[in-house]
Amino acid sequence: MASGHRFHALDSLRGICALAVVLYHLHVVGSLTELAFFRSADLFVDFFFVLSGFVITHAYGARHDLDLRRFFILRTFRLAPLHVCLLGVFIVFEFVKWGAAQQGVTFNKEPFTGMYAPSQILPNLLLIQAWTPLTENMSFNYPSWSISIEYYMYLIFAAVVLCTSARRVLVWAGIVIVAVAMLYSGSGPFTALAYKGLTCFFAGALCYKVFEALRQRVQLGFGVASLLEMLAGALIVWTLSSDSPNKAVLASGLFCVTVTLYAFDAGIVSSLLRARLFELLGRLSYSIYLTHVIILSVLILLFMVLEKKTGLPLAPVFGDFRYLDSGYPWLNNLLVGLVLLAVIGISFVTYHLIEVNGQKWGRRLLGQRLPAQAVPG
Repeated sequence: MASGHRFHALDSLRGICALAVVLYHLHVVGSLTELAFFRSADLFVDFFFVLSGFVITHAYGARHDLDLRRFFILRTFRLAPLHVCLLGVFIVFEFVKWGAAQQGVTFNKEPFTGMYAPSQILPNLLLIQAWTPLTENMSFNYPSWSISIEYYMYLIFAAVVLCTSARRVLVWAGIVIVAVAMLYSGSGPFTALAYKGLTCFFAGALCYKVFEALRQRVQLGFGVASLLEMLAGALIVWTLSSDSPNKAVLASGLFCVTVTLYAFDAGIVSSLLRARLFELLGRLSYSIYLTHVIILSVLILLFMVLEKKTGLPLAPVFGDFRYLDSGYPWLNNLLVGLVLLAVIGISFVTYHLIEVNGQKWGRRLLGQRLPAQAVPG
């Protein structure tokens, strides 16, 4: 299987999981966002880590001639342009909130304080905000904490590939073991988020080696693959909907199995996931994941302003969360659908305007010093 091979089902699953994360961060009274499954959809970040480790191992795990500069530039221009642009949008949004506060619209937190303090801008630019307990791990565009972890995991992965050959799998397994030990002991210099990311990412790398061994020995028939795919999906839904205290551990294990299984693209669910809509969601997944919070923030601000103007309880607070409420369950569910469409629509724009162009900039930078054939397609 060439490194250019695309795992179509896994790409599509990434997009679907990104939409589930949107529903996790959206709170609408009496709507599907309050289902137990979506209240645990933040665990899909572990799926993203596992999948990233799996895919990067497919592309680079067997390399003996890794060009670190090329790898660094491609990874940076894949992740950084959209992250930096949205960080700028969040900073502008803090100014908007400050202006709204001058008009009497109150917020749970004062503008430019806490996770939105100016001191958190540099850690976000350097993508180190989620690694250290000295910074606000969820500052500004809080889903970007996982991008912070992922970016440096790519560099750790590259260092392992450069420094090892036959023993890479042992190093990856060692990283998983150490990260798990650090995670559950609560020790070490990094955050629990970092150890969780390291565990899942390099577990994904190991999953690829398992997949590579299996595909040479096992031929999954359509019927068996379909049954296993549906079973894996049902177990994920059941686990995330449960109230098990070990839900996170179970989910991570299921994500490893699911990524390995769906990489075969052999069953009926994989076939369905090759539909154009799902493939589009897969392409937009990074934009969906990073843009949705600013869209939700603008919507919440709008509801708060309308609440102040009308006197209706349109943006009530329950516990630590700001909810949206039109007063009608059917309208609340319609609102959820419209939000998802808006997120997809805006992500389509940011994907083509920022993501694609960002990757082109990286390739141009490489093209200035490298032969054209050295730049991958």
